[in-house]
Amino acid sequence: MSLALQTRGLTRHFGDLTAVDAVDLAVPAGSFYGFLGPNGAGKSTTIKCLTGLLRPSEGEIRILDLDPLADPVGVKKMIGVLPEDLALFDRLTAAETLGFVGQIHGLSRETLEQRAEELLTLMELNRRKDSLVTDFSHGMKKKLALAVALLPAPKLLFLDEPFEGIDAVASRQIRNLLKSYVSRGGTIFLTSHILQIVETLCDQIGVIQHGRLIAQGSMEEMRRGTEDGRTLEQIFLELVGAEAEASAALDWLT
Repeated sequence: MSLALQTRGLTRHFGDLTAVDAVDLAVPAGSFYGFLGPNGAGKSTTIKCLTGLLRPSEGEIRILDLDPLADPVGVKKMIGVLPEDLALFDRLTAAETLGFVGQIHGLSRETLEQRAEELLTLMELNRRKDSLVTDFSHGMKKKLALAVALLPAPKLLFLDEPFEGIDAVASRQIRNLLKSYVSRGGTIFLTSHILQIVETLCDQIGVIQHGRLIAQGSMEEMRRGTEDGRTLEQIFLELVGAEAEASAALDWLT
């Protein structure tokens, strides 16, 4: 099995806190990989290590057969990233943002203009392409950040909570776009708290808790040995030891 992404003993310390603890990821090429975990489990820190925003304290990373520590520019040419904080320039317009990113990736003017127009139309931002990013709603910023990630036609996409703050119509459009991307051979590494979407989209799953990878495999493997009809949410809650029901009620709420 060819792997688009692999880690061995990936670890990241912040002082005495170990946010990511000896994680061994195996993401098959051409897969839609859902990386799940409770708040504070280490998901975003893991993505930051994988995408070069944080240097791992220990461990090895291979992305598309390259070592991102030895060849960071080579890796960045082949990946797209939608980070947790979006990382957009508020004083640029949407069109200027895509133009800036296209120039960094060395796209020709013709290619850049064609891709930017298609992406802005797809994300329903074409009417606001000359508006400053600072005037965009959160959902509009999220769609622009996804357009930025897709612009250079990456082979591997890292998406940190891409559906947060997105309306139902845009969510469906983005889901269809991502499924099409994977069907053409792309690989996606996704984090999301919306487990219903993860269950619909992803064919591979990894679960992290307290910085450690506690489960990894295909959706079929995750369901193996469980009762028929169990949802990903039920499997996830069982893996992380969470209670499905609230342990106590607030009696003063009516």
